[in-house]
Amino acid sequence: MSWTARIGAALALVLAAGSATAAGGHPVPWQLNMTEGASPLSHQVYDLHMYGFWVCVGIGVVVFGAMIIAMIRFRRSKGAVAETWTHNARLEVIWTIIPVLILIALAYPATRILINESNTGDAGLTIKVTGYQWKWRYDYVDYQGRPVDRVGFISKLASASDVARQLDSGISPDAIKSKTGYDDYLLNVNEPLVVPTNTKIRFVITADDVIHGWWVPALGWQADAVPGLIHDMWGEIDTPGTYRGQCAQLCGQDHAYMPIVIKAVAPAAFRGWLAAQESRARLGTIARTAQLTPVPAPAPRG
Repeated sequence: MSWTARIGAALALVLAAGSATAAGGHPVPWQLNMTEGASPLSHQVYDLHMYGFWVCVGIGVVVFGAMIIAMIRFRRSKGAVAETWTHNARLEVIWTIIPVLILIALAYPATRILINESNTGDAGLTIKVTGYQWKWRYDYVDYQGRPVDRVGFISKLASASDVARQLDSGISPDAIKSKTGYDDYLLNVNEPLVVPTNTKIRFVITADDVIHGWWVPALGWQADAVPGLIHDMWGEIDTPGTYRGQCAQLCGQDHAYMPIVIKAVAPAAFRGWLAAQESRARLGTIARTAQLTPVPAPAPRG
């Protein structure tokens, strides 16, 4: 096989791996490219990544091609003699202008994506994300213009993975599988974040103790969770499914054990889930109030 064919096969493998990852939503063997994600913003980031990749390929072909041609055609064994000039104003202008144009061509679409990434207006759902050592808390703030009534929970590493990771547990990580047979050791949680598809979601991100990083590749961005600061980002998932992420900041000894799992469902299913969560919260409040309310003593007889 020629070198050209080998390079073409390698590039095909890169693109195929990226497509397979996007379709499956999970890492795949020999994955070499970034995932396309499942949100409009992540698609823009992926397109920018591929645009930059092909720009770099073009630059590499020109630069290394010129080097190879020069080494072959002008080698000393063929009697080539080095030029003695040291300055050419026209060439210097050309190789200054061309890189500037390339940088502008890369910076313009990247700036548009950054501006779009920060535009959290017109969100249909707002969720507060708080990082702790070593778990996440999710609080639903509002949905479709109305406040959400006390719906929030702690999401931490699933018990099966938590037990298997302990020293001398005797449990093989390969034995931790999802219901569909996917290897989810250290990737699953006790309670996923449930969100609706085709809905712009505003994430308000902070932390309670140290700096964490809330990173879900399918959303196309990563935001630091910093104590005392609020970062707001947005995401919109266009395909139902389960999307996974990790803490992206080294936050302590159990940094590797605080995964992120988002379960995206149809809007109608989400409304039903949210209503059930609100009802449960109200019933819990009523039960606690009843326990705390003192029972009046019976009136004395006679």
